[in-house]
Amino acid sequence: MKLKVGDKVVVIAGKDRGKEGKITKILRAENKVIVENVNIIKKHIKSDGQTAGGIIEMEAPIDASNVMIVDPKTKKRTKIGYTFDKKGKKIRIAKKSNEKLD
Repeated sequence: MKLKVGDKVVVIAGKDRGKEGKITKILRAENKVIVENVNIIKKHIKSDGQTAGGIIEMEAPIDASNVMIVDPKTKKRTKIGYTFDKKGKKIRIAKKSNEKLD
């Protein structure tokens, strides 16, 4: 997966299409990401004596194929590519503007 925690992404499919946010968690085994303020669900919590029950809102995972990274230069969605710097280290770049992402 080419995405990393902290990347600014835009949702390209689903009920939250067009929304932007930062990745807070990556679930690599399931190929899903959790993006802040995107795919909000209501979860019913049962009280257990010490904590009160109720309905809380939380972010649910969204498939990684449904998000694209936002180009830092053009502020539009773009694909991710790789290149090597002068020291030979592999770095991520935005394909549209060749801007470094790391």
